[in-house]
Amino acid sequence: MQDTALSKQHWFLIFTLTLLTFVLGTSEFVIVGILTDISSNLHITNAKAGTLVSAFAITFAIATPIVMSATSNFPKRKWMLFLIGTFIVLNALSIISTSYLMLLAIRMVTAIVTGVLISLAMIVASETIPVAKRGIAISFVFGGFTLANVVGVPIGTVIAEWYTWHATFILTTVLGGVAFVASFFNLPSELSQYRSSMRDQFSLLTHPRILMAFFIPSLGFGGTYAVFTYLVPILKQMNAPSSSISLILFGYGFISIFSNILAGKIASHNPIGRLRFVFLIQAFVLIALYWTTDNFIFGLVNIGLMSLMAILLTTSTQLYLIDLAGIYQPKATGLAASLMPVASNVGIALGSALGGIVYHEGTLINVTLVGGVVAIFASLLTFLSHRLDKQQKKLV
Repeated sequence: MQDTALSKQHWFLIFTLTLLTFVLGTSEFVIVGILTDISSNLHITNAKAGTLVSAFAITFAIATPIVMSATSNFPKRKWMLFLIGTFIVLNALSIISTSYLMLLAIRMVTAIVTGVLISLAMIVASETIPVAKRGIAISFVFGGFTLANVVGVPIGTVIAEWYTWHATFILTTVLGGVAFVASFFNLPSELSQYRSSMRDQFSLLTHPRILMAFFIPSLGFGGTYAVFTYLVPILKQMNAPSSSISLILFGYGFISIFSNILAGKIASHNPIGRLRFVFLIQAFVLIALYWTTDNFIFGLVNIGLMSLMAILLTTSTQLYLIDLAGIYQPKATGLAASLMPVASNVGIALGSALGGIVYHEGTLINVTLVGGVVAIFASLLTFLSHRLDKQQKKLV
């Protein structure tokens, strides 16, 4: 079989990892849809319930690189199965949670498990799939998160409305069991295993090329979320009927599926070179919203284009970080694989904060200009990285 061909085993593995990220994404994101149910049931304010989201994100960002570094020598198959089992137990405990503190503690531990499993899924996909098809494989794995937003979260929210928020965690527990069975039968046993110290692992973060690559997706996500965070107020300003907003958001998520497919194609050849122009187009699309939102139809089309551009960077930057680690610190590929999810969370926080500052200090629609400027910075950083890559190749 040729190195570029995907066997049935490859496809089974890809779908297993996609299922896993779908389950993890549903568990992570569904909390937003059931937030008011939780606050009402536990007799806390919505603001306090919101800390379940922020605590998850902060724990995810801080703990994932640390745990990935500390467990770099663990057998990947056994470690992943153990973590999936732990995920099932944590979601089962969420079903019987009776207090805010108990649920908060469970969510924070779940964040660690989620971050490490996502990173390991990316490593397994990049190691076991033929190099020419890695982009497609990674885009499928990232696609699990898109499906979680489009399918998993709405279903989890409806279940909470029909029954209680506890029932939503029954769903995630069952889905976790399905992911465990699929992983048990499809995860390969022979995977790379590097023995290195924490110092060796974290030395990767001191390398300027790695730091530069880290901030490319951070700025890319930052540009989108400077606008997306305030998309509902923007839609209301466009005089969108209240009854249609949820449908528009569903459409936004549906379009992002195609964004994920395109992300795999971009990553198939010269990904960083292509991303230079992807970010420029993203900047144009975001800035154009400043004018197109004056017209409801044009505004919706523009928002659809924003969704299409939103995650084109994921696959390329994920592989880029792993490849750079292979050059500068081969024993730290595990840590490198965790940086993309962390970078996305940093970007989301950055974009939301910048958009919030502009929103409160000026006019709402100005967030579109801020998003465009951040995307331009992402493009400039990508241009610089691409140039340094070419120089590196000449030296070799």
